[in-house]
Amino acid sequence: MGELITIKSTAADGFEFAAYHATSAGRSKGGVIVIQEIFGLDEHVRRDVDRWASLGFEAVAPSLYDRREPGFVAGHDAEGMTAGIAHARATPLEQPLADITACRDFLAPRGKVFVVGYCYGGSLTWLSAAKIDGISGASSYYGSMVQANAGLKPMCPTIVHLGRLDSGIPADEVKAAVQAANPDVPVYIYEDAGHGFNNEDPARHSAESADLARRRTLELFGA
Repeated sequence: MGELITIKSTAADGFEFAAYHATSAGRSKGGVIVIQEIFGLDEHVRRDVDRWASLGFEAVAPSLYDRREPGFVAGHDAEGMTAGIAHARATPLEQPLADITACRDFLAPRGKVFVVGYCYGGSLTWLSAAKIDGISGASSYYGSMVQANAGLKPMCPTIVHLGRLDSGIPADEVKAAVQAANPDVPVYIYEDAGHGFNNEDPARHSAESADLARRRTLELFGA
């Protein structure tokens, strides 16, 4: 089980944000930055951090809305969606990217640093791969901003995961846009999965697709 720690952002404001952190089980294979969905550091994000730690990685998930609402966590309902989207839209992208950079600096002394993110975090993972030095691999899950930023060039090995049944993200169009600019970036489409399929909320979870996407991510991080 992990615990909450505090990390100082590399942003100009030097903001100190909370992060959920778990040390690796056994010898560390490196560090993983886990980037949240719009709902904050909820039970699913924390469980994902703990899972990465159980797989041999030191893992940390920054609380990306702390400047606006420290400790924000929302439910997966209409009210939670509205609140989470409002925080995401009101947060300038340079702030979470600076916080992710601080997480990179926190993990780097112990080895390679990887990034994995979901939904809002999937978009930030794609942006991190292209904008933050020192990342060794990135795995982006169903990020709504990937298509608009498909022309960016990742600086590290990167993969993208999309759900065929995701009503908000046109999987084929995103894949085409990414591979037109980055033909070496694998884009995987999971036929039985919708948005949030890695999240263990019963309404969203697709166990088979989540397991396959995690195996592919582990292969990337181990390469």
